Amino acid sequence: MKKNETVCAVVVTFNRKNLLIECLEALQKQTHPLDAIFLIDNASTDGTPITLLDNKYINELVPEKLLQPWEKEFNIKNLVNGENVKLHYVRMHENTGGAGGFYEGVKRGYEKGYDWLWLMDDDAEPKEDALEKLLINSDMNVLCVVPLIINKASGKVQNYHHKMLNTFMKDIPVLKSVNNVDYKNKILSIQANAFVGPLIKKRAVDLVGFPNAKLFIWGDDTDYTYRIYKKGKIILVGSAIIYHKDKITENNKLLKEQLWKYYYFFRNKVIFILSYAKFNLLAYFYYFYSAIRMSIIILIKNKQKDKYLLPIKGFVDGFIKTENR
Repeated sequence: MKKNETVCAVVVTFNRKNLLIECLEALQKQTHPLDAIFLIDNASTDGTPITLLDNKYINELVPEKLLQPWEKEFNIKNLVNGENVKLHYVRMHENTGGAGGFYEGVKRGYEKGYDWLWLMDDDAEPKEDALEKLLINSDMNVLCVVPLIINKASGKVQNYHHKMLNTFMKDIPVLKSVNNVDYKNKILSIQANAFVGPLIKKRAVDLVGFPNAKLFIWGDDTDYTYRIYKKGKIILVGSAIIYHKDKITENNKLLKEQLWKYYYFFRNKVIFILSYAKFNLLAYFYYFYSAIRMSIIILIKNKQKDKYLLPIKGFVDGFIKTENR
């Protein structure tokens, strides 16, 4: 990192106000203070604006019945040294999904001229020195630096969020174990990463543009970071830790409230292959088989007759709805 370079976090939230406050508090405690935070509220319906007001992140409520995104800048404090941190609160007029939220945040942060953009969902909680360690390990040749992602509840490394891609364009974990293996001294090159703490250089946005808002959810992070990888280098810094407070499935049982997302998983996988490996027939066959298998699982194990065709429909729509590319 060059002296005087600025860093802006981009946080996307939807209906998780308590996790959001924990995320914001963690950002305020960074030993390398942030210059700003772009908070993208995807039209939450759980009282997120009131919670932000009660916790003094904003000092006025959002107008009702928005017809377009609403933005206002507030000032909060870094809790380590008391310096001001700009909070750009953006209240969306509709839920645009994680992909739409990160598109909005990256675009606005980029246009404000911040040198680094630190992306995360509201269920992320970076350790106090996470940003400092990411910046220490950045250099001129690196376009994106990512922290080690650890599940807060289990203490296990979420190795599947740090990715390489195999012959089938399938995500393959870079790390070999989810147990408490010491990765702290490792710096590894990767090809893609979840939107749980990637620190992206402004130059990367110069080269690849913004996240694809049309993907809505699932796969938008792989798509965007892979685009960056194709233009430069992405490294994983094992000493930089970010805790992830997502839900854990038991015995690989699918969560009923998550089943609708499998439509987007398979649709976006086809779009991904069409974008970067158009003639990879093995990849199409692999995901067609996977979509059929997932549909059977949803029907038989989860007994969801109204949702079991979603994976297959998503796979087909990946070819038909080419406007998402």
